[in-house]
Amino acid sequence: MQLQSLSQWEDRFEKWLTEQDHADAAHDINHIKRVVKTARQLAKAEGADLAVVIPAAWLHDCVAVAKDDPRRSCASSMAAEKAGQLLNHWGYPDEHIPAITHGIEAHSYSADIECQTLEAQIVQDADRMDALGAIGVARTIMVGTALGNPLTYNEDPFCYDRKADDKLAMVDHFYTKLLHLKDRFHTKSAKHEAHKRHQFMLDFLQQLEQEVAE
Repeated sequence: MQLQSLSQWEDRFEKWLTEQDHADAAHDINHIKRVVKTARQLAKAEGADLAVVIPAAWLHDCVAVAKDDPRRSCASSMAAEKAGQLLNHWGYPDEHIPAITHGIEAHSYSADIECQTLEAQIVQDADRMDALGAIGVARTIMVGTALGNPLTYNEDPFCYDRKADDKLAMVDHFYTKLLHLKDRFHTKSAKHEAHKRHQFMLDFLQQLEQEVAE
C-alpha cells in the first residue's frame, strides 16, 4: 500500500474516532495519536509493515471499556472484532485485516495474549510506552481521579510492607503494573526508550515520597 493511500485511511480512522466515546480521559484521541506516532517510529526503525501497524494503532481502543468494568480483560478482543468489522465495511485491503486484528487483540497488558508477529509487537510496545514516563504519571493520576482513588494509601503509602493494590490508591498502580513494564518490551528501539521513562517514574516516586513524608 502506498504511503499516500495510507494517509487517506488515517484521515478516515481519526474522523471516526473523534465521533466516538472513550473509556476515560487517559484513553482519549490524544492517547491514540501518541500510540500511532510511536508505532510509526518503531515500525520504520524495525522494518515492519505500516499497512498493518498503523490501522492497528489507530483502532486499538476502538471499543470503550472503563478500567473498573468487569469486561476490561476482554476489551482488546472486543476492539479487534469491532476493528475487523469496520475495516471490512470500509473496504480496507482484506489481506491485512487478520494481522491488524491480531495486533489489536494482543496489545493489551491485561489480556496477556502472545504477539505472533513483529507488527503486533510494535503495537503492543507503542501502547505500553504511553504508560511510562511523564505521560504515564499523568495518565495514572487521570484514571485514579476518575475512579475516586486517593493519591496514596494512608498505611505504608509506598508499599514497603504490604502488597500493592491499585484499587486503594493511585501510587499503588506503579507497583502493580507500571514498574514491571520496562522488561516487557519487544523491539530494541522501544526497550531503550522504556528504560529512560522507567527511570523518570522512579525519580518521581522518590521525590513524591520525600514530599509526603511526615
